[in-house]
Amino acid sequence: MRNLFLTLALFGASFYSFAQTPTYNDNVACILYTNCTTCHHDGGIAPFSLMTYSDASSAGFGISGAVNAGVMPPYPPDPSYNRLAHERVLTQEEIDIINAWVNGGMPEGAGSPPMAPNYGGGDVITNPDLTVTMQPFTNFENNEDIYQCFVIPTGLSQDMFVSGFEVVPGNGEMVHHALVFADTSDIPLQLDAQDPNPGYTGFGGTGSSSSQLIGIWVPGEEPFFYPNNMGAKLLAGSNIILQMHYPAGTGGQTDQTKVNFDLFQGSLFTREVFFAAVLEHSYTLTDGPLIIPPNEVRTFHNQFSIPNVDVTVLAVGPHMHLLGTSIKSWAVTPQNVTVPLIDIPEWDFHYQGFYQFRQPIKLPANTTLYGEATYDNTVNNPNQPSDPPQWVFLGEATNDEMFLIYFAYTIYFPGDENIVIDTSTVKPTYNDCVFNILGIEDDLEENLSIYPNPVADELILDIPSLEIADIKLRDVKGRLVATIDPKQRRFDVSNLPDGVYLLSITVEGGTSTRKVVVRK
Repeated sequence: MRNLFLTLALFGASFYSFAQTPTYNDNVACILYTNCTTCHHDGGIAPFSLMTYSDASSAGFGISGAVNAGVMPPYPPDPSYNRLAHERVLTQEEIDIINAWVNGGMPEGAGSPPMAPNYGGGDVITNPDLTVTMQPFTNFENNEDIYQCFVIPTGLSQDMFVSGFEVVPGNGEMVHHALVFADTSDIPLQLDAQDPNPGYTGFGGTGSSSSQLIGIWVPGEEPFFYPNNMGAKLLAGSNIILQMHYPAGTGGQTDQTKVNFDLFQGSLFTREVFFAAVLEHSYTLTDGPLIIPPNEVRTFHNQFSIPNVDVTVLAVGPHMHLLGTSIKSWAVTPQNVTVPLIDIPEWDFHYQGFYQFRQPIKLPANTTLYGEATYDNTVNNPNQPSDPPQWVFLGEATNDEMFLIYFAYTIYFPGDENIVIDTSTVKPTYNDCVFNILGIEDDLEENLSIYPNPVADELILDIPSLEIADIKLRDVKGRLVATIDPKQRRFDVSNLPDGVYLLSITVEGGTSTRKVVVRK
């Protein structure tokens, strides 16, 4: 009986009925490709690869335990509080498939698995208007986290707006995350000159009060694109400050990361997007100062009232250090309507992100933003950096603490709230191999043809005579690219950038998702 309880705990309380045991080739590989291998591949930040059947079967019990515990894939925000764009959350059906596969002996299956994603490090923005590359940096021979800032001139002779950017790590095994700042002062250059190594160490920021955060990158992140006629502003003569987080265990490794930018000059209708810690640990803290005595758990709050102007909020990014255990933010409008923004009930310092909303959120003038953060400075905190616990104060060092909630925002224009960033209710898989195991409309699955694939100009859909409810094309992060008329059988893709896309076709019995490769 005890072993039964252990089995139930490992594989969860929810079970899905399958006509046959799922196999790696037919059902499991695509789940791993979609959710796990962006980090778990050779050269990735994760400690082992999950790219092959041998990799997955060797780690099968660990995979099952991790997905049932909700710790993998790492996605700290609570989807039940607010659905954010591009969630890295497994559906219950995907968890059930993994459990059934492990319980069934982890069969490989006949044939071959679907085509694996390519993590060769190729750029997605292939014709950037600006590329900045940091100096090669070899990490110090120690076993501690390091935050190293690199100053890179842009050479811009006029002000420009960023319409999109991507961070391309030089060493995927070494880069934990990156912050991208723009700065027009000489302070970062002075700090760089004072440090004999490439760049200079800066934990919480760049050391310059004039630095403006314009982007955040974490492993698996796709390029970030702003809605039309919006963008972060790059001033003429500005420098990019690239703050790289190299985690413990990367001593002796070398990295040379670069950033690609799509730029435009802007017009009277262009709106600047600002990145700022609107809720922070000094002026907006309502029950400070931010001090956590040893052997205590403390909760702090901050709030800020938006001035007399409507704003559009595009994204949110909380920030704490090692003692943080939870952080949450919401807004209350003048009409007393509560707007949930983000809730991270189990904070993990090692998995910080900047999260876009599925659709931009309008916050009327005089709306109040709220934040709440809890810190555990006891021996019960597994991330406790001190033994025994010490007094902890506000500061930039790892052993200090912070309470910041960043927002990307701009001045509101009517219709902003209707812009689609991500409206998917279920994340599409990298390939459509979950389809058969769930028993969805066999006629569609067996007879649907999509060609040519790869495609350069026109995609042809050969669909059986079923009642098609919906056809959508998304990128691999789930962002909607196009909605196709169900009566249409030809679709022009010549205007799409090269890359992998997901075509989902919905009928009464379910949805089939097929991978489409655009290559010109």
